Amino acid sequence: MKEYNVKSIANSTLEINGFCNKDIWRKADVIRDFSSPWEDIKISNTEFRALIDDENFYFCFKVYDTDIHIDKAEGVYDSINESDRVEIFFRTGEELNPYYCLEIDPTARIMDFKAKPNKDFDFNWNWPQGELLVISDINDEAYTVEGAISIKSLKDLGLINNNVIEAGVYRAKYTMGENQNFQPTWMPWVNPNTKDPNFHIASSFGQFNLFVK
Repeated sequence: MKEYNVKSIANSTLEINGFCNKDIWRKADVIRDFSSPWEDIKISNTEFRALIDDENFYFCFKVYDTDIHIDKAEGVYDSINESDRVEIFFRTGEELNPYYCLEIDPTARIMDFKAKPNKDFDFNWNWPQGELLVISDINDEAYTVEGAISIKSLKDLGLINNNVIEAGVYRAKYTMGENQNFQPTWMPWVNPNTKDPNFHIASSFGQFNLFVK
């Protein structure tokens, strides 16, 4: 299983602002090895960082993209589902029963839902109120998505075990296809080795080692 070390920081040393520009982020290891296993195309760079203290798990995506697609459909979830976005999934175990999904577009709109195997999605579920904060920014070279998830909520959902979180991180990029419809390119951190794009499978997850000094 692919691993990532989440460095520990002192409490109250990180207040997210959507820019991922606080000096403390320099302490974080960086995931850059996102790929598009199902398409032989060049993709722009994507960076993911995470930090942790006794109160929150912090994450930051920086997506280098100057042609951002944000769908304007009325239904928020339908709109996010057709937009450029970053995603982070957390699972309770390899059986994926259940796992929890956060899909976030460049304007910080969140599609959060609970899932079970075979893409059994519960869109009526939401991350516990007050336990998740996400802020984003779009500039001339990239968009950033910065978030804080309470340790309490992660523990209550059974997602921290022996200072480990099993998580997947992903990116979706929409571009205009030949049929004049926007089509997604899927970019996971962990290649799930599937014939067709699929993040909702055990092999797309990696391991976050928490509280690393």
